[in-house]
Amino acid sequence: MAFNNTKTSGITAQTTVYTPAGVSGTVIGMTVAPTASDATASIQVGTTYLVKDLIIQAGTSSVPIGGGQKLVVMNGENLSVTSDTAVDVIVSYLE
Repeated sequence: MAFNNTKTSGITAQTTVYTPAGVSGTVIGMTVAPTASDATASIQVGTTYLVKDLIIQAGTSSVPIGGGQKLVVMNGENLSVTSDTAVDVIVSYLE
C-alpha cells in the first residue's frame, strides 16, 4: 500500500474527487474548504450520502473524513462532492 492524495479546485457541480485504481482504497483524510463565500456541500460514495448539505463558513474548512474515521471505497465506486459555491477538496488515501 502507498500513501497518495488528490486535489480538486473550484467544485460546484457534482465532481468525482477519488476513484480507486482497480482495487479498493482507504480514504484516511478529506478536507473541504470554500474558496470565497459560505458553502453548502454534499459528499457521496456512489449514490449514498456520507454527508448532505454540510454548511461550511468562508475562511474555514471541514474535515468530514479523518482522525478516527476512515472510509473504504470499493473498486467501481467513487467519492464525489457537490457544492452550491466553489470549494477546494483534498483527499488522502491508501491503495
